[in-house]
Amino acid sequence: GEKHSGPHSPWFWDVEQSGGGAVMDLGCHGIAFCWWFLGKPKVKSVYSQMATQVHGDRTQGEDEAITIIEFANGAVGMVESSWNRPGGMDDSIEVFGDKGQTYADMLMGNALPTYSEVGFGYAVEKAASTKGWTYPVFEEHWNYGFPQEMRHFARCVRGKETPISDGATGRVVQEVLYAAYASAGEGRKIALPFRPTGVTKPIDLWKAR
Repeated sequence: GEKHSGPHSPWFWDVEQSGGGAVMDLGCHGIAFCWWFLGKPKVKSVYSQMATQVHGDRTQGEDEAITIIEFANGAVGMVESSWNRPGGMDDSIEVFGDKGQTYADMLMGNALPTYSEVGFGYAVEKAASTKGWTYPVFEEHWNYGFPQEMRHFARCVRGKETPISDGATGRVVQEVLYAAYASAGEGRKIALPFRPTGVTKPIDLWKAR
């Protein structure tokens, strides 16, 4: 799941520009990861529940969502997307198999657990306070700044590498996103392939409920 207290840029909150809320902003990452991690299998169905729980004064989009993806190989992925988590970002992965399991904290892996009664200025992006326990991230620009992705992009433009995430990947993720909003709008599981017509943006499928 990927959770924080909400976007910095105003356009994220405007569904006319963003096309949706937390699922468009954050859920796309979890969807892409599940599909990639499982070996890029076909997606069989999508079920999602969405709500605007905290930020109704700022957006018409969802600020909280759970999306369940059923794959043709029998695996199931669950993606949590939230703009309602105070205290900094939470970006974690849990993998459960029939003979083992593993956990990955994508942000706290190199954090420095710190306690302060008075606060100390800045801890990490999205952390509103530094009083009590906080988790400053070592070399934040390197860990949060996506230098590896930027390097890969530049090398692809120069013809030295092939894109890891290409248009076909984006097409798969986009179809799941549309199915998620349709599922939340209709209150049922949506089977794939899913090819809605006459839809300008994904959130329209949820708001049409």
